[in-house]
Amino acid sequence: MAAATFPLVEIRSVANAQNEWVALLLRAAEGGLDDATLQAMFGAPDLLAAVAPLDCIVLLDSPAVLTPPVLKLLPPNRVVLAVSAQALAGEGAARRLAELQVDGYRVLLDGPLPDGVQRPVALRGVSRKIGADYASLAPASLPALFGPHLARGVDSLDCLRACENAGFGWFSGTYALDAPDDASRDAGRQDDGTTRRRLMTMLALLARDADSRELEAQLKQDPGLSYHLLKLVNSAAFSVGTQITSFGQAISRIGRRQLQRWLQLLLYARQHPDGPSNLLLPVAARRAALLEALCKRDGGDRDEQDLAFMTGVFSLLDRLFHTPMATLVRDLNLPDEVEAALLAGDGQLGQRLRLCEAPGPDSAMLEAAGVDSPSWWQAQLHAYHWAIQVARNV
Repeated sequence: MAAATFPLVEIRSVANAQNEWVALLLRAAEGGLDDATLQAMFGAPDLLAAVAPLDCIVLLDSPAVLTPPVLKLLPPNRVVLAVSAQALAGEGAARRLAELQVDGYRVLLDGPLPDGVQRPVALRGVSRKIGADYASLAPASLPALFGPHLARGVDSLDCLRACENAGFGWFSGTYALDAPDDASRDAGRQDDGTTRRRLMTMLALLARDADSRELEAQLKQDPGLSYHLLKLVNSAAFSVGTQITSFGQAISRIGRRQLQRWLQLLLYARQHPDGPSNLLLPVAARRAALLEALCKRDGGDRDEQDLAFMTGVFSLLDRLFHTPMATLVRDLNLPDEVEAALLAGDGQLGQRLRLCEAPGPDSAMLEAAGVDSPSWWQAQLHAYHWAIQVARNV
């Protein structure tokens, strides 16, 4: 398929009950996935390599698109087939899906069954778009033996809890944006706001080009922050080729530019070693990497790429701190274009930030932001790859 006509594909993260990303959900942003689109997506090694070790869940209208050339590109150990349950009304569809399951594919029936059609005994995996209907979910209504079942459109914590109680084990939706921070999740523990306030102080110091000794003094005051920073610096995802063992080394060898980026990400790190992962961390990392990739595609220099990255990371600070964005922006003294993007969605950065925030941007949104579908696809792969690595190392 020519690059100019590359399909517009929507990618959504899928997490388990421990807030860990386990898969990416792929669906057509406009229309349905056909065999040509699937070959374009999986025909090159970029997709499965970029999202490793996560699985891909492919949302399909019918098993008919799973032609032999397509199946050659879909390894059963990496691809989950979520097929519309309405397809069971077609002759031979149930048998075909059962055969795919025998071949090693995990098959989920998506949505309600057609009128008068019983669920085939062999096909017990469930995918369902929940949305506002979560109150009708019956507790323990899904058999755990045939899971994990996928809940789509999980857009609030109340919906998440109802889905968990019903027996779903995988969740996709915007519920991360409804999540409280660690302190409010566990009021019995000591307030964890100190670390994040210190991070904000360090970011302000970096913004005004403060002396490295001031930065090191802040780091030494917080053992948890120091641990997270050294772990991140030495992780496989960000390795600089030399083991970093001190704050001074971290500051001098990795450079202030990288230090600033990692401190931005550490705002979203889990605040207690035994606590759950912060749902906002991979979302912020994805936005940052996506905006940076689009800026780089346009020929933006290193400083412009840094501003794009910063815009993506900081776009969730109001939800992290439960504080108006205007207050946070004022305290950080951000560049004008970043401030305009965060506060009003203005400028090219603001326009592209809206792309990152949209559940599934359409062709009109991409055109308005000056982004074509092949560039959007490649930027998404880069962003998800980076976010996956960040989430596994922070």
